[in-house]
Amino acid sequence: MKKIKTLGELKASGYQPKTVKEELRGNLIKRLEAKETVFEGILGFEDTVLPDMERAVLSQHNILLLGLRGQAKTRIARLMVHLLDEYVPVVKGSELNDDPLNPISRFAIDLIAEKGDETPVEWMHRDDRYVEKLATPDVSIADLVGDVDPIKAATLKLPYSDERVIHFGLIPRSHRCIFVINELPDLQARIQVSLFNVLQEGDMQIRGFKLRLPLDVQFVFTANPEDYTNRGSIITPLKDRIESQILTHYPQNLETAKSITSQEVKLADDQEKRVEVPDLLRNLLERIAFEARESEYIDEKSGVSARLSISGYENLVSTAERRALINKEKKTKVRITDFWGVVPAITGKVELVYEGEQEGPYNVAIALLSKAVRSEFMNYFPNPDKLKKGATRDPYAVIREWFSAGNGIELLNDSSDKDFYKALEKVAGLRKFVKEYKIPKEEEESYMELVLHGLAEFNVINKDMLDSKFSFKDLLANMFDDDFDE
Repeated sequence: MKKIKTLGELKASGYQPKTVKEELRGNLIKRLEAKETVFEGILGFEDTVLPDMERAVLSQHNILLLGLRGQAKTRIARLMVHLLDEYVPVVKGSELNDDPLNPISRFAIDLIAEKGDETPVEWMHRDDRYVEKLATPDVSIADLVGDVDPIKAATLKLPYSDERVIHFGLIPRSHRCIFVINELPDLQARIQVSLFNVLQEGDMQIRGFKLRLPLDVQFVFTANPEDYTNRGSIITPLKDRIESQILTHYPQNLETAKSITSQEVKLADDQEKRVEVPDLLRNLLERIAFEARESEYIDEKSGVSARLSISGYENLVSTAERRALINKEKKTKVRITDFWGVVPAITGKVELVYEGEQEGPYNVAIALLSKAVRSEFMNYFPNPDKLKKGATRDPYAVIREWFSAGNGIELLNDSSDKDFYKALEKVAGLRKFVKEYKIPKEEEESYMELVLHGLAEFNVINKDMLDSKFSFKDLLANMFDDDFDE
């Protein structure tokens, strides 16, 4: 088809015009019948959001994706372009992507009237048929719809009453395309009003010109729920004209969250070769995001983006990489102490409520890490608080007694793997305790460290965080030290 260069050749080929929505519908039907993945790389929405998207496309609806930040709304909209035909013909030189068999602009209509079957035709790839605009308070009607261009009027020596002096905005230029407006509530109400007729009747008014342009556009809007944003809202008449409203959500389990993070992180090749991230610590990282979404210190209406885990993972690997470079180690494993380096990724991704502001972003991040450690610890080991009095066996007895005898260890953030694991081995009964729970041998050190941090969260032992180390010792010993200092 791309060999066709004129309108006459296009007619002879048997080409039949289709609307954007018909293209999307037809190609989706083919994919569903072939059992192909429609929205590649979108995880966790298989039973919720994606079926709703497919139903909306089959219904030939304009779509509003409603959800908190970091829920892949824009990603889904961008993937819709793959449901378009690979190439479509357009009148060469047309600024409105006119279909040669169904032109709408004055330019294309006049050109076809002049040249007939010799009208030149070019082919537009589907990647060029996606237009995206971020709604901001300064977006004007001229940006979206158009305005009179005095320079064009002067150049063409035409009066302002002539249609040819109009400079078209983004929406007319998106004829036969997918047009996405992100963060719709940020668009001023009077600008939202300008979309009414475009959505429903297809006509526009530009500086007094009432143009009957039967625009063919697939609209996709994204927004935070109205009740969740202080920046604005979607006016009711506009919402009424958007046929399908689809609610998005965060990952509902750790495995999905881990898959999303693994898919999205960007690591250098040498980082991947040098640094190993045990599955336990992948779980711990995702657990921080889950805890943040439930935290009383964080504004649930703002949400906690999946980007927290993605940025956190990259920081976690970089923290371990930096340590390995300092110690001239070719390979290393991520440790729980490396989560110290994840704090900047947490503080930048959460919006605190008043109580959280009082605590401070840093302390909130440390509290989230502590909760995540506690939750992950209880997934593998007994809850120290729930050991019955008089129980025949305390699984933590040997570890408790070792610390009670006045012993303690320090885990330096930047210590070599050899020194770090040597420090863990000092704790009597620690490795033996981990072995009892059938932990894979190659991950024993990670779980040994988890036991220490977990016991500290349950106040079995004391943990002090200093600038560059974690110190673990007996609780009573710490109390005596405090009394001595006083």
